[in-house]
Formats: sequence, C-alpha cells, structure tokens
Amino acid sequence: MISRRAPWDARSTISRLAHILERIGLALTGGSCGLFVAAHIGRADIELIGSATPVFAMMIIGAAGFYLGIDLPHPPVDHEMHLPLRHGLGSKADTVELLSAAGTFIAAVAAVISVSSIVLDESPHRASAILIGLAWAAGAALQIAAGIVARKKAASDT
Repeated sequence: MISRRAPWDARSTISRLAHILERIGLALTGGSCGLFVAAHIGRADIELIGSATPVFAMMIIGAAGFYLGIDLPHPPVDHEMHLPLRHGLGSKADTVELLSAAGTFIAAVAAVISVSSIVLDESPHRASAILIGLAWAAGAALQIAAGIVARKKAASDT
C-alpha cells in the first residue's frame, strides 16, 4: 500500500482518483458553507447580497478554504515530536495546523448557525448576520492562509 506521504507520481491510479474525489468533496462542502452563510445574510436584508455575484464569490472563497485548508501537506519527515514535550508553542508546522483547524471550526460554526436559522425560519438581526458573515470570512481566510503557507513550505523543502 502506498502511504499518503508518497509523491503524486508514486501513487496508484485508485489512490489518485480517491484523492481527487476527496478534494472535490471538500471544495463542494466549503462552497455549500459559503452558500448557507450568504443565504443567512440575505435573509437579514443586507444590501451586500443583492445579486448572484456576492453569493458566487462566497461559494468560491468557501471552496478554496476547504480545498486548501483541510487537507494540508504532511510535515517533513524530520518533523519529530520531542519527548518529553518541550515547553512553548511548537513548530511552524504546528502553528499552520492550528490555523487550519481554527479556520475550519469557525467557518463550520458560522455555517451551522446559518443553516439552523434558515431551517427554523428565523429572521436574523442585521448585526448578528454581519457577525456571522465576518466570522465565516475570517474562518475561510485562516484556512486559505494555512493552506498556502503549508504548500509553500512543502515546496521549499523538496
């Protein structure tokens, strides 16, 4: 069996297909989170969501966040955990992983609140809808930043 650390060209066709399907699924999940948050904001009669363009942009940003941020490249082989654990915050790889996790959590919470508001047919207050939208945007931005940093680091290590 080929491990996930194997280079792309060393993977089997089935492994490559599974990875592509997984990444498309993650992008679709992120896009749907963006759509749910856009629908939530739109229900609060905020002028930002007056056309399809901002909704589509939120879906693309959400898709990019989940695509880049959830499936981070593995840390380099020499990235070891030192026992006993060192005091401090950890390595750069640990920080990138935390940024990705925090972004995923924040974006998902914003999406869950949005969906629950839609399903329960509640009219959101303008301020809470803006807060949900900003939280989602911050989460997606954290995911995208973590994904870019991790990929730049992985590319420079090879």
